Amino acid sequence: VQLQASGGGLVQAGGSLRLSCAASGRTARRYIAGWFRQPPGKEREFVAAINWSGETTDYLDSVKGRFTISRDNAENTVYLQMNSLKPEDTAVYYCAARIAALSNRNPTAFDYWGQGTEVTVSS
Repeated sequence: VQLQASGGGLVQAGGSLRLSCAASGRTARRYIAGWFRQPPGKEREFVAAINWSGETTDYLDSVKGRFTISRDNAENTVYLQMNSLKPEDTAVYYCAARIAALSNRNPTAFDYWGQGTEVTVSS
């Protein structure tokens, strides 16, 4: 599975961005999709995940109510809608896929990664 993330950019605090992650390759395999981020000088952290059907989602506490993860399996694309952005959301955002039925917040549990897309939120 190859993943291609896009949609990052510079936005003012309170603004919105929508990240996309397009999958190609062996996309017939069901996978958990996740978004992670790595703020400057910090370790990569879990942001959100969604199961294959889209019925189950998981969010980092600090983004609950502001970010929404969704997927369109017909288009092999996963989205992260980010609203009410804060300067502390500034990071490189990565999408990832885990070939499993159960989600996991540990980056090492994910099998495939896209390249990062940079999000900068100015105050």
